[in-house]
Amino acid sequence: MPEARFDWRSARLRKHADYQRVYRDSRRYSSASMSYFFRARSSEDPAGAQPRVGLTAGRVLGDAVERNRIRRRMREAVRLHLSELPPRVDVVLHPRKTVLDIEFARLEREVSRVFASVAVGAEGKQ
Repeated sequence: MPEARFDWRSARLRKHADYQRVYRDSRRYSSASMSYFFRARSSEDPAGAQPRVGLTAGRVLGDAVERNRIRRRMREAVRLHLSELPPRVDVVLHPRKTVLDIEFARLEREVSRVFASVAVGAEGKQ
C-alpha cells in the first residue's frame, strides 16, 4: 500500500499569525536537539485538514550558511515523516545548533519521536 505523500510546500506554516497562534495555544516541549510547539486546529479552521509544520532558525544558530544547512536538514527530515502527523495540527520546530553535526538518521528518528508525541498530545486536546 503506498504511503501517503505530502508536498512540503503546502504543509508549511507561512503566516506570522499562524506561528503566533501556535505559540499562544501551546506550551514548549523539548527533545535532544530541538524544542517544539503544537496546536490542534478545529474543524472550522479554513486551513484544511493537512498538518502544517513551521521551522525557525534564528541568528543564535550561526551565520547564514549554517542556518540554511540546518533548515535544509530539518525540512528533509520533516518531509520524510510528515505522514506520521495527525490531520489538523500545526507544529513549530526550533532546532538547536547540534542539528548541524548529528547524523541525519538520528535527526530523522528524533523528528519521528517528536511527531509521535505530537500525535498523542493532539489526540488528548481534541
